Amino acid sequence: MPLYKPSNTNAHVTTQFSLKGKVAAVTGGVRGIGLAASRALAEAGATVAILYSSTKDAPEIAQQLSQETGVTVKAYKASVENRGEISSVLDAIASEFGSLDIVVANAGIASHYPAEEYTEEQWRRIMDVNLDGAFWTAQAAGNIFKKQGRGNLIFTASVSAILVNVPQKQAAYNASKAAVVQLARCLSVEWVEFARVNCVSPGFIATDMLSVHPQEWRDKWFGMIPANRLCDPAELKGAYVFLASDASTYMTGANLVIDGGYTLP
Repeated sequence: MPLYKPSNTNAHVTTQFSLKGKVAAVTGGVRGIGLAASRALAEAGATVAILYSSTKDAPEIAQQLSQETGVTVKAYKASVENRGEISSVLDAIASEFGSLDIVVANAGIASHYPAEEYTEEQWRRIMDVNLDGAFWTAQAAGNIFKKQGRGNLIFTASVSAILVNVPQKQAAYNASKAAVVQLARCLSVEWVEFARVNCVSPGFIATDMLSVHPQEWRDKWFGMIPANRLCDPAELKGAYVFLASDASTYMTGANLVIDGGYTLP
């Protein structure tokens, strides 16, 4: 089968961005970039399942999103590093809503250690969540998409996949995100008959993950970002809707870099 093509490629462009009737799941969907992606998909009309591992008020966040967007938003607890758990939860979502059209593999963590000092536990923790967790999410989604005949997978990677950040030392994080980009490319080819697979690679985003860092790090970053500011998570919403929608049906295997020009110098 060829890559999915809409029946009417000349549909009005605004309708191509609509996600009405679609069901989406977002891992790490209650904070930071994941929350922005969840909101974006809901605002575009999709039913959204937000997956979380430890956030205690996740059900309340889902309820608030639902009230604000007028669509169904529900929270599901799942640890992406647990293959059986993420598979079971995505299967349950597909069963409950009748399909699962869009999966955003967004869950991720970061740590900062000199490479020569990483413990085995520190290294494996990053890989368990960022790489293995992304793959288990993708695998579970892919199996659902294959049965349905169609689906859309979006990874949240990072500009750290294509450069070496300074002054922080984060070889494990960078390596994990580079692997995610290559994983997306591989899956886009393997699954071209039944799924599109793309990445979003954000630069420095104003989330809790960055707010804990020393001011000297932030000053260094600002000196290297042509945009001269951090990105608000909400500024990524359009990218996730674009990749999830019929506005990008010939786009697969792409890595969409959104970084205020950071990777250009």
